[in-house]
Amino acid sequence: MQLAEQTVLVTGGGRGLGARIVAAFAEAGARVVINYRNSGSAAEELAAKFGPEQALALRADVTDAGQVAELFSRAEAHFGGAVTTVVNNALADFSFNGDARSNAADISWSEFETQFSGSVRGALNTAQQALPGMRGHRFGRIINIGTNLFQNPVVPYHDYTAAKAALLSLTRTLAADLGQHNVTVNMVSGGLLRTTDASAATPDEVFDLIAASTPLRKVTTPEELADAVLFFASPWARSVTGQNLMVDGGLVMN
Repeated sequence: MQLAEQTVLVTGGGRGLGARIVAAFAEAGARVVINYRNSGSAAEELAAKFGPEQALALRADVTDAGQVAELFSRAEAHFGGAVTTVVNNALADFSFNGDARSNAADISWSEFETQFSGSVRGALNTAQQALPGMRGHRFGRIINIGTNLFQNPVVPYHDYTAAKAALLSLTRTLAADLGQHNVTVNMVSGGLLRTTDASAATPDEVFDLIAASTPLRKVTTPEELADAVLFFASPWARSVTGQNLMVDGGLVMN
């Protein structure tokens, strides 16, 4: 499918990176479901910008399978067809706060559980709910948002990084399982983005250090990462699956 033919769900789409991904798909002509948990006003405002024929804001906690089922039911009723493309962007409550993070000596297992539930359970819930419609269309695109930190932990966020590494594993096993239905599953991994709500607490010296370490001498923006997400949803990536694309100015080369 061309981008303009797709119905796209962006989880955590009301603000930050998610909002930029929503805007990129909408500007390409796609119909977009803007999922949110707490950012209702921002999500509704974003939906209003593109109008009801193209954008719909819906609340759901993606870690709750029942809420995800209701989300899909309402989205499909509104747009008159199945969700064809899922972007798993929702992030469990987290702040990239440098030295204020939980360190190895005192981090709790509950912090890991929170991140695993948000990243892995949330992605599993949306993939399972989307699969019947994708099978029916013989077309599906699942794009998971990862991080370069599990290959280059410049700041050791133990819980967040471990969860995203697990999400990469799920990306590849889903790709192996769902390819027979013409469903591709890929990951886009940014580094620290300048700037989102999650990275707002990051000290300027950390941004400067990262910029100085990249070949492009800059920190990646949400808009630049959104471009890579659209690539995986587009016809140009029709034979690409199970991949993890680093979008970080060349900081991590793999």
